[in-house]
Amino acid sequence: MRTPLAMIRITALVAALFVAVGLAAPAFAQDEVTIAKQGWSFAGPFGTYDKNQLQRGFQVFKEVCSNCHSARLLAFRNLAEEGGPEFTEAQVKALAATYTIADPDAAGGKRPGIPADRWPGPDQSKADLEASFGVVPPDMSVLAKARSREDKFPFWILNYFTAYAEGGPDYIHALLEGYTEAPADAKNPDGTPFKLPDGKYYNTVFPGHVISMPPPLSDGQVQYAPGPDGKTVPLTVDQYARDVSAYLMWMAEPHLDSSHSAGFEVIAFLLLFAGLMYFVKQRVWRNVEH
Repeated sequence: MRTPLAMIRITALVAALFVAVGLAAPAFAQDEVTIAKQGWSFAGPFGTYDKNQLQRGFQVFKEVCSNCHSARLLAFRNLAEEGGPEFTEAQVKALAATYTIADPDAAGGKRPGIPADRWPGPDQSKADLEASFGVVPPDMSVLAKARSREDKFPFWILNYFTAYAEGGPDYIHALLEGYTEAPADAKNPDGTPFKLPDGKYYNTVFPGHVISMPPPLSDGQVQYAPGPDGKTVPLTVDQYARDVSAYLMWMAEPHLDSSHSAGFEVIAFLLLFAGLMYFVKQRVWRNVEH
């Protein structure tokens, strides 16, 4: 058994370690970037996708992102499914027909797309994309689930109670807005002056701050049509980033709305079942002395 003096020493040592970590944290946090949580319509256990936002996000994806990024898991028909952008079947059929699909069974090896086809991807080959950027741009099918943000202890514990799962869209939104000029006093991890490599770009959110993708968005780049209520949507980088981030979240988790509904049904069933079991127990054991 440890003596009281030994326990005091151990307690003092642990306290000293906590103090040391607290004092050292600012030094390591100087290069850390705080990614703010955004207000998404699909956040939390009651969240649902905003159909209009998903349609705008698809427009940004189609006109900007798809020039370099693929989405191999997306089929044209998914765009008409309930809980997503919910384009009409006629709109999806017309959209698919504007693309040429490689098909060895078709005359000439190519044919117009149909709703059952997968998204064809960029016109450039992987070799051309790698030659342009130095790396093949990642597939966007589940990108919103492959990226995230981190909360420091103990704040991440709250995520279990808020059902926070929107780290990917938060990260993508921040990344798309994170392009800027490299600070004049920027330093490398070893303390040497930072120099941006040729053909690269500075991003405050991307790990290491050096990114191969040029700034993809600019104000007024994508022209939105007025919404169903007649209101216009700002044509800004922030709005584009929000819309395409929400769309990428849907593409990565297209059945989120139905999952939330199923979760409530399961909880309701468990509560009802627990109540029935309680009354059964009362009925069976009411005449038994304890």
